Amino acid sequence: MMAVPKTAARRIRRSGILMEFDIEENLKKLPKKPGVYLMHADDDEIIYVGKAINLFNRVHSYFRKNKKSPKIMKMVTRIAYFEFIVTDSEKEALVLESNLIKKHRPRYNTMLKDDKSYPYIKVTVNETYPRILFARRPQGDTGSEKKKGFRLFGPYPSSLGVRDTIELINKIYKLRTCSRVLPRDTDKERPCLNFHIHQCSGPCKSGCVTEEEYRSAVEGALDFLNGNYSPILSMLKENMEKASEEMRYEEAMEWRDLLNSVKTVSEKQKITLAGDQEDRDIIAMKAEEDEAVIQIFFIREGRLIGRDHHYMTGVKDSFASEILGSFVKQYYSGTPFIPKEIMLEEEIEDQEVIENWLSDKRGSKVSFVIPKKGMKNRLLLLAKKNAELVLDTDREKLRRNEELYQGAADELSLIIGIEKADRIESYDISNISGFESVGSMVVFEGGRAKNSDYRKFRIKTVQGPNDYASMEEVLNRRFRRFLEERDSGNNGDSFARLPDLILMDGGKGQVNIALKVLSELGLNIPVAGMVKDDHHRTRGIYYDNTELPIDSHSGSFRLVTRIQDETHRFAIDYHRSLHGKNQLHSILDDIKGVGDRRRKALLREFGSVENIRKASKEELSRVPEMNKSSAEAVFDFFHND
Repeated sequence: MMAVPKTAARRIRRSGILMEFDIEENLKKLPKKPGVYLMHADDDEIIYVGKAINLFNRVHSYFRKNKKSPKIMKMVTRIAYFEFIVTDSEKEALVLESNLIKKHRPRYNTMLKDDKSYPYIKVTVNETYPRILFARRPQGDTGSEKKKGFRLFGPYPSSLGVRDTIELINKIYKLRTCSRVLPRDTDKERPCLNFHIHQCSGPCKSGCVTEEEYRSAVEGALDFLNGNYSPILSMLKENMEKASEEMRYEEAMEWRDLLNSVKTVSEKQKITLAGDQEDRDIIAMKAEEDEAVIQIFFIREGRLIGRDHHYMTGVKDSFASEILGSFVKQYYSGTPFIPKEIMLEEEIEDQEVIENWLSDKRGSKVSFVIPKKGMKNRLLLLAKKNAELVLDTDREKLRRNEELYQGAADELSLIIGIEKADRIESYDISNISGFESVGSMVVFEGGRAKNSDYRKFRIKTVQGPNDYASMEEVLNRRFRRFLEERDSGNNGDSFARLPDLILMDGGKGQVNIALKVLSELGLNIPVAGMVKDDHHRTRGIYYDNTELPIDSHSGSFRLVTRIQDETHRFAIDYHRSLHGKNQLHSILDDIKGVGDRRRKALLREFGSVENIRKASKEELSRVPEMNKSSAEAVFDFFHND
């Protein structure tokens, strides 16, 4: 018996066409194959993404009268329709599920709240004269390190600590920091400053260091990174004492400083697993209400090199195994290093499939371990204790911050008299006497800036300093894009969502431009202007032909001020970046297939960018330097948003 939503047949819009979607009928059409399914709400929002080894059985299970968590039961009542993607294997479905969750961030999936980028140390062992580099996200899968020709150490919790470590290693072993291709570039240029101050052994200059001597220094550096500090401590102490005996006191002080630096690094490695040289991550969690803290301990070569924590949201009514499973899939899909062993509190769903997936990424076997006793279990309990402490310490602060930001947005909606202001978009135009006019779109959600949704617009159709016309172009391009994305069913782009409120960086004139564009496109969105005083400071809000005062000490005033400042900053920064690159830069340079020769030919033929914009494809293709494809590229650039 199916427990489908009350109205099994729904009217939905897909690819711009209104159609009926009968849930019961479409359930019958599901294939008994592995794949990914996407659950949609009435407004086309993707509210859940899941994977299955058998799509037919898995999707049916949501609509049967079986026991489900309260969160899933609530999600099912919102399903208007679903779609699916068939894959060749469950492993492929796992990867696709992870990518789709990151792209759409569905509200009923348990989400990793912060997407941190950890620093790593990368050693280019494939080079004749290797270098030690700082890296965030090395290219290529972790498992292909040897094939790619590098060794990767980390992740480390502090980028400053990584840079200090690299500097220390280069000073001790006198390794090169340049990007010259050696030995091809040997003796082509003079050695750099590091060579002259004796901080590089000079592999770029013949006769300074042999390949074998340099490689030996690199091996010493690798030992250091692996935590074997005894040889370097002995060497530094010996050099210090020798320099002191020979009364080279300044040199002795340099060796002493290096010795102390290495001791500091080695002292940080307090926790070790005796006799164990494996890389492993230890993961524990603490959940409360709708959020959880995941604590990770990074064990490398048997030593604890650091720890960090992540927040998960949407965890209410979820089992610990579900939360840990969601974290593992999202975290390891983005991190470039995967250890040999991952220690967890309990088994997770699809554990074998995830192990196989991570093994493929690493290039060797990856195992999940649930320790029950011994040092590993004590480390796991320590990680869990740290997760509890983080959650207890930060929970109230986080809640206050969320209430502060969201409260400001709610207060603004009350002042204007609209239902909500969860998503706010603000626009501005920047130019210098009409030169290089650009538009900016900034986005705030829940009272916070959402930088990933910011967009820049290079003005294409307006010549000269006409802010109103430029703004009309920007808004037309932005909201026509929304209509295209909606009709194509693409919900992933930031243009595919409508704001609850539009704020214009100006008063009545800018507001009327926005209302005109929205009316022509058949869209109904509240538009307000951010009014400034004579000192160019925020004074109030212009809405519905009325200037609304705002208490300058309120959260809503601070929110409007932040939005106004951010909108202006973003537009100015973009304009300066264009202006600073080349004051003679032309908008034609942004067209694919149009280089300097074709740009000059077009301007010579048509006289101005405005005339080029008005030209037909045939007229453009008649320019001797142009061909059919480049003419189409120019025409499409000016006529397609």
